[in-house]
Amino acid sequence: MDIGQFPPDMRGLPRAFAVQHRTEPLGPWRIDTGGQLGDRDLLQRQPQCEQLTTLNADMLEVGRARAAERGLDETIAFVEGNAEALPFADRSYDAVTIAFGIRNVPRIAAALSEAHRVLRLGGRFLCLEFSTVDVPGLDALYDFYSFNVIPALGGAVAGDAEAYRYLVESIRRFPRPDAFAEMMRAAGFARASFQRMSGGIVALHSGWRL
Repeated sequence: MDIGQFPPDMRGLPRAFAVQHRTEPLGPWRIDTGGQLGDRDLLQRQPQCEQLTTLNADMLEVGRARAAERGLDETIAFVEGNAEALPFADRSYDAVTIAFGIRNVPRIAAALSEAHRVLRLGGRFLCLEFSTVDVPGLDALYDFYSFNVIPALGGAVAGDAEAYRYLVESIRRFPRPDAFAEMMRAAGFARASFQRMSGGIVALHSGWRL
């Protein structure tokens, strides 16, 4: 699922993802898994090479068209592939990023291992994902909004309440930030850490191949 599928009030969240890239450069050769639509802020910087990888061929075509409109079709490649078995050589990229997508991967541990495999020494993994609200009072309000308002809005606006109910349930099933950091360490990442944002609604996870 790409960020373009989220409600408008959530689309500003990847800016924190992009800021992290700007303040701590990731190197020119990078992979963005699940970035099929090519509409994230981080793509505005015209890297030397960026591979956007997903299993959704139709969305890749949308991404290719958007990249061409921005004049980025020579620097960004759209590759149909599986995050659990990336079609790239070992130690071939400076960075692997994924935003709002890893919770939809059936085998998260396998995807983390693959991200580690394709990173060069000194390479970085960044993952932006929904998380667990950690502000007293806000957690109950957020739960009510998530399980009652979001599906109702999805049914009224998109005619698909079940898809939005799945969104909420997938967020709840995703590991808490500390547990996900442990999964990253188990996959081989060093200096695994996370930063909660928006009261814990999302978290930015970081790890290095050292």
